[in-house]
Amino acid sequence: MARLRPSDRAEPAVLAVDVGSSSVRAALYDRRGRPWPGGGSHLPYAARTDAGGAAEVDPERLLRLIARALTEALWQAPGPLGAVGLSAFWHSLVGVDGAGAPTTPVLLWSDTRAWRQAERLRRELDVEAVRRRTGVPIHPSYWPAKLAWLREARPAAWRRTSHWLSFPDLLYLRLFGKVGTSPSMASGTGLRRLAGGWDPELLQLLAVDAGTLPGEVPEMSGLRPLQGRRWPQLREVPWLTARGDGALANLGSGSADPTRRAITLGTSGALRVVTDRLPPSLAPGLWCYLLDAGRYVVGGSLSDGGNLWAWLERTLRLEGPGLERRLRRLRPGSGPDFLPLLAGERSPGFAPHAAGAVAGLTQATTAEQIARSAMEGVAVRFAMVDVALDQSVPGGATLVASGGALHASRLWAQLVADAVGKPLSVSPDFEASTVGAALLALRRLGVRVEAHPRRGRLVAPSPEAHQAYASVRARQERLYRLLV
Repeated sequence: MARLRPSDRAEPAVLAVDVGSSSVRAALYDRRGRPWPGGGSHLPYAARTDAGGAAEVDPERLLRLIARALTEALWQAPGPLGAVGLSAFWHSLVGVDGAGAPTTPVLLWSDTRAWRQAERLRRELDVEAVRRRTGVPIHPSYWPAKLAWLREARPAAWRRTSHWLSFPDLLYLRLFGKVGTSPSMASGTGLRRLAGGWDPELLQLLAVDAGTLPGEVPEMSGLRPLQGRRWPQLREVPWLTARGDGALANLGSGSADPTRRAITLGTSGALRVVTDRLPPSLAPGLWCYLLDAGRYVVGGSLSDGGNLWAWLERTLRLEGPGLERRLRRLRPGSGPDFLPLLAGERSPGFAPHAAGAVAGLTQATTAEQIARSAMEGVAVRFAMVDVALDQSVPGGATLVASGGALHASRLWAQLVADAVGKPLSVSPDFEASTVGAALLALRRLGVRVEAHPRRGRLVAPSPEAHQAYASVRARQERLYRLLV
């Protein structure tokens, strides 16, 4: 570990950029891993969605947002920086032509239009063998199904495309004029083998040439002239190729070993553990990606989180003071059964074309009961993922939580702790992914700053509520078998 001398000045050393599915952040950090006061930018945006399952972003719009975030953050930088760390959403897909112009929108993980192609691939492949090789199930969230859909639904775009990229790869292409990716981003595509390299069987089946996919590189440097003039502090600064935001949330929250599991509940949800050993087997419902070469991220993801709460507020017209207090007064498991699959399903079933459902409604059912049941449904699905992790990467006794939905709702944090049956520490670091990107950038400079978990609000599970949610889980599983 590098030692910091007393003479080291507390000035900005690195820039961390986090490209999430609903906002872009950029923040400066000093050599002790502390955020630089005032040196940050947060720009929200919304993806385009429709009833047909689309979830996409205009790549040019997103690139402009990142440029604005960089400019706003760098206003506060007194001089050149040492490195840039980048966090980005996993599983995005965008095509570019020979001139680097996008041929498609950025397709997000939540775009479900490829569900028919996913079902066909599941019939044509040994899906469990694919999951063992790649760590990823066949599902509309990932590249195999999306590429099959693009080939059929967008043939003109398919013919014009010379490279298939994750969104951060497109960002590097614009900034540096080079194509490259990281093992972390490649592992989230569903086409990369855990042992390394693109999967030949999948490429052959999809008629995709490996030359159209980016090679893996550790970093980029040397901005193109126009970008160098715009951001002179970054002209020759190394940019680490992007890591998945979920992996960096583990790193930034101090959950970088199997004893501490990181749970994120923002727009969507995930429960993950980082390990330096590839699990001998993956329990059903889990995936395995990479943080870096030799460091694995094992977990499960939920498609519904803060997006579900936004739907509840809008549809049920939840409003008025004291709403959370009124929800808290309801008994655990006393409302209808709510299957929280409004944005489709990932863990644990990975059904290609799932939808949400509510069962057990009566004339006495209230909007508040439905809302609490939806929150409980999410908590119960986290419990399912935790049980699967106990089988594949045992030893996780504590959950470290982050994400806007858990910071905004003390009740939801309590429901998760109760359903899982383990203590939950709500991290005071609101954006753990950004912190993780900063820590990796500091390590690039030889400064090893450990992200010790900062003790946040500790939420203890209630044994009585845990038993009630075991019954909710059993009812949810029966409803799932009937409908999905």
